[in-house]
Amino acid sequence: MKTGIFLAFFAISGLLLAHQPNDKTITNLAASVAEKGQVKNFTKPDEVREFPKGKLELIKIGNATIGRATFQPGWKWSESLQPLVKTSSCEAPHFQYHVSGTIMVKMDDGTLLECKPGDVSLLPTGHDAWVVGNKPAVVVDFQGMIDYAKTGK
Repeated sequence: MKTGIFLAFFAISGLLLAHQPNDKTITNLAASVAEKGQVKNFTKPDEVREFPKGKLELIKIGNATIGRATFQPGWKWSESLQPLVKTSSCEAPHFQYHVSGTIMVKMDDGTLLECKPGDVSLLPTGHDAWVVGNKPAVVVDFQGMIDYAKTGK
């Protein structure tokens, strides 16, 4: 036990010396070392953003923000969100688990990807997407939802 505490202290000291710490660095580092287990549920999201034919629920847990997006039949990024964010294509990178429904993704280079329930997709910036069929599509995104569906400049 004492060895573990000593090693943790040694590692933290090395990080602090290597990164020119400030009060925020020390606070964040202390919080991450003292972090306790957490459980959150999308039935009580920290934030909800609604947009035409869709909804995004966000949970902040630890140092991460996880989003669950529900896209209704007829949803298409270039019709529902492009007017809101004012970019030529979706600039959010996504790392998603597809819960239900089907989404077609067209990358800016023309590549088409069909995402179905059970799929995991990694989508870099620069794409359009739309719901295929008459069932809502639900995805859980572990990367790109912090600024998703926010008003552009």
